[in-house]
Amino acid sequence: MTGPMKYVSTRGGSPAAALGQAIAEGLAPDGGLYVPQALPELDLAAFDPGGTLAATATTLLAPFFAGDALENALASICAEALAIDTPLRALPRQNASVLELFHGPTAAFKDVGARFLAACLCRLPRADHRPLTILVATSGDTGAAVAAAFHRQPGMRVVILYPDGLVSPRQAHQLGCFGDNVHALRVAGRFDDCQRMVKAALADQALQAAVPLSSANSISLGRLLPQMSYYAHAALSWWHQHRTPLNVIVPTGNLGNAMACLWTRAVGLPIGEVRLACNANATLPEFLEGADYTPREAVATIANAMDVGTPSNYERLRWTFPDDRTLRRLLKANSVDDDSIRQTIVHHAREHDEVFCPHTATALQQLERRREAGDEEHWAVVATAHPAKFDSVVEPLIGRTLTVPPALAEMLARPSNAEPLAASDDALRDWLRHGNR
Repeated sequence: MTGPMKYVSTRGGSPAAALGQAIAEGLAPDGGLYVPQALPELDLAAFDPGGTLAATATTLLAPFFAGDALENALASICAEALAIDTPLRALPRQNASVLELFHGPTAAFKDVGARFLAACLCRLPRADHRPLTILVATSGDTGAAVAAAFHRQPGMRVVILYPDGLVSPRQAHQLGCFGDNVHALRVAGRFDDCQRMVKAALADQALQAAVPLSSANSISLGRLLPQMSYYAHAALSWWHQHRTPLNVIVPTGNLGNAMACLWTRAVGLPIGEVRLACNANATLPEFLEGADYTPREAVATIANAMDVGTPSNYERLRWTFPDDRTLRRLLKANSVDDDSIRQTIVHHAREHDEVFCPHTATALQQLERRREAGDEEHWAVVATAHPAKFDSVVEPLIGRTLTVPPALAEMLARPSNAEPLAASDDALRDWLRHGNR
C-alpha cells in the first residue's frame, strides 16, 4: 500500500479522516467506529527477528501512520509506550504457551493500549486550549490503565465510569486512587450502561462544543492498533523458532483485544486459528454458532472485565468479515460459566502450580475443551490480568495469599474515592458540564 492511510466509519456516514483526527475524536461523527479504508499487507522480512516489542510495533504500525501528523513520531511513541514485557511463556506438559500481558503498571493488558493512546494524544496539536476530557467506560481494568497513562498529563482530564459493585474490590480501589486530573464515577448500573453513556456523550455535538471530549475505550484506534503489536511480536517469535503459525485463544468481552489479534493475522503476520473465550455473556458465541446477533443486558460473573452484553467492536468485526458464512467459518467462540472458571483455576493451581485470573481461566477452559475433542495443536492462551487483582475470587479457591506486584501494591496503599452517578445519559452530560473540572 502506498500513500497516506485514511480512516472511515463502520457506518459509512462520515468523511474519511487522518489517523490523528480519528484518534482524537474516538468515535466517528455518525456514531460508527473508525477503521482503515483498507488493511495493509505486511512483509515478514521487514521485521527484525531479534527486535523489541517497540521495534515490532514501529514496523507493524508504519502503514497505519503513513501520511499522518504523527508519522514521524511513531518510533518515539512506541519506545515510550511499549517498554513493557509481554513474554510468550511455555506451559509445561501442556503443549501450550501463555502470552502474559499483565506486566504493565496496572497489571492488565490494557496498559499497552492506554499508554500508546496517551503518547499519541499528547503529541497531537490542538487549536482548542481547553482541557481535553478523556471519557472511559470500564468493566474493571481499562479505567485504571487509562488513569495511569494520563495521570497528571498537562491539558488532559480523565473521567472513568464503572458499574458500582460489579468490579473487584482491588479494581475499584485502583480506579479511585489517582486523584488530580482523574475522576472516578461509580455508576448505578451495569457496564453496558456506562458504555452507552460514554457513546452518547461523544456523539453529542453541543456537549463536545462546550466540553472537548475524546475516548479511551477499545472503540479508540489509539488503543486497538498498539494491541496488535504483542500478537505480532509473539507470532514472529514463534514463527522463527518453529516455522508454524501461532494459534491463539483470546478471552474477550468488548472484542477489542480479539480484533487486534484478527487484524494482526489479516495484515499477514503468522497467526493461525483464533478462538474467543467468553464468560456467561454469550452474545458472541451464540452469534458465531448461527443465531441472529442479539445484544442483551450483561450478566454479572466472576470474570467481570468481560461482562459485556453489547460488544462495541462488533461493528469492526462485521467490517472485517462482512459475510456471515466466512466469519463463522474463520472464528469460533465458547461461553464459560462461573463454576467452570473456578474449576479451571483450581485445576491449574493443583496440577501445574500455575495461578491465573478468572478471565485467563476462560481461555484455559477452552483449551481443555479442545484437548477433550482430540486437538493436539499448540495453542497460545492470552493472559490478560494478574491474578492478584482478583484476590477475592482466586485466593479462596487456591487456599493461599497471592503476592501483589509492586506497582499494584503501591496503588492499593493510596486513598481511593469515587463519586456516585445515576445510569443515565443526562446525568453524565450534567456532570461533564458542571462537575469538578
